[in-house]
Amino acid sequence: METKYIFITGGVASSLGKGIISASLGKLLQARGYRITIQKFDPYINIDPGTLNPYEHGECYVTADGMETDLDLGHYERFTGIETTRDNSVTTGRIYLSVIERERRGDYLGKTIQVVPHITDEIKHRILLNATKHELDFVITEIGGTIGDIESQPFLEAIRQLRWELGPARALNVHLTYVPYLAAAGELKTKPTQTSVKQLQGLGIQPEVLVLRTEHDLNDGLRAKVAHFCNVDVGAVIQSQDLPSIYEVPVNMQRQGLDAIILRKMGLEVGPTPELGPWRSFLERRRLATEVLDIALVGKYDLQDAYKSIIESLAHAGTYHNRKVHTHFVNSEHVNLENVAQLLSDMAGVVICPGFGQRGIEGKIVAAEYCRTHDIPTFGICLGMQMMVVEFARNVLGYRGADSGEMSPDTKHPVIDLMEEQKTVTKMGGTMRLGAYDCRLTKNSKTWKAYGGQSLIKERHRHRYEFNNMYLGEFENAGMKCVGVNPAANLVEIVEIPDKKWYIGTQFHPEYSSTVLHPHPLFMSFVKACICYGTTEA
Repeated sequence: METKYIFITGGVASSLGKGIISASLGKLLQARGYRITIQKFDPYINIDPGTLNPYEHGECYVTADGMETDLDLGHYERFTGIETTRDNSVTTGRIYLSVIERERRGDYLGKTIQVVPHITDEIKHRILLNATKHELDFVITEIGGTIGDIESQPFLEAIRQLRWELGPARALNVHLTYVPYLAAAGELKTKPTQTSVKQLQGLGIQPEVLVLRTEHDLNDGLRAKVAHFCNVDVGAVIQSQDLPSIYEVPVNMQRQGLDAIILRKMGLEVGPTPELGPWRSFLERRRLATEVLDIALVGKYDLQDAYKSIIESLAHAGTYHNRKVHTHFVNSEHVNLENVAQLLSDMAGVVICPGFGQRGIEGKIVAAEYCRTHDIPTFGICLGMQMMVVEFARNVLGYRGADSGEMSPDTKHPVIDLMEEQKTVTKMGGTMRLGAYDCRLTKNSKTWKAYGGQSLIKERHRHRYEFNNMYLGEFENAGMKCVGVNPAANLVEIVEIPDKKWYIGTQFHPEYSSTVLHPHPLFMSFVKACICYGTTEA
């Protein structure tokens, strides 16, 4: 069949959950046997989120082909298991850059470059790109921001044009809005939704489906009112109420027939409702997993979205081990020798988090020392792994001034140093070691066992600095083994201390490839070690 396009837009407020609705819809269509992909179009002018502060935009998610993207792509992959690429993440910056580069080459033959048609044509090209490269039944496109944002207007105009060009059987809009509850009046208010839809209609787009975000149940009368004022079928007004877990959203959407509504509107047979057996099994395990496992995240960001993929990966692994993982944020800026025991002694395990820059580094080193000397299961990721190496160099090898070249360029012992190919790089954006690279594992190491005896794995990276191989022999002789190496460049990717319960650091980011139905093996192994440690401590 010809590829069909579903556009997800949002109104009233940001952070309503367009990414979760997009991922849920993708999951439901995928369960019906359709080939799908999901892409995110963000209206900000940055080329990508790679240079954005996590406080601005949350976690930067990296695709296997090395694109720094919005964290919603993590939701897409975790829900559907598909592997997204650079074509699944587009910003205004990338759109304008592409158009300007073509103008500089003379491709437009001297024409005046305008938002319409040149920018909108480039947006349409990017929307259609995935379908031209792959055989897809559905392309779900989430438009970031909200209706009314100035920067969103070229994207909405592109959608308007595509809907006319493709026709109602191939293009459809799902609009997500907010229905607030005013406690003083004791009422749910639909006026913000009506206003949002009227703004969308004013741009030439009539939504076929409304998803109403709410903290309270919406009765049939209220949904009928919304349908009446927004020119939407009453059966196509869906509510998205707060749920205990984001992973319950697909089941809730299926229960209300979101996927069936869309199929009917696009002229397709609905057929039997998929059972979602493995997904429901995961939810049941999650519901029954009431025993809490306390794991600390030691990092400099007091922000859940900054470590979104790590938190979700721990939750996946916890569920499959019949545990409810409770993550505790420990600000590494505030960790010192005097309080580290108070902060970490009650934890079943510790994750030393990734990041960049000097802030909070010494706290991570103190945490690594405490965990190593007290044999607490510890997982260091990217910068976290590097600080485990620095701590070991200082306190085991005796190199008191050991450091990373990133933090201390003049250190006499740069046990973590700038990669050779990075030494001539001057631009920040998109220039790190990015994407999936091979890693060869040492047989019989804890990591090798965690991966089920695989000799060669492939994981995603986002860094400039690496383990300094000049010190490799000293580390191995002292007990920290380098058990994962990139075969092409001989870069150390994994370190572990075999005589500890579980003390492993990875230069790569395993959290990027953990999904609901396929939890990452390292997180599974780590959580198992945390359970054993917590049981022993008890």
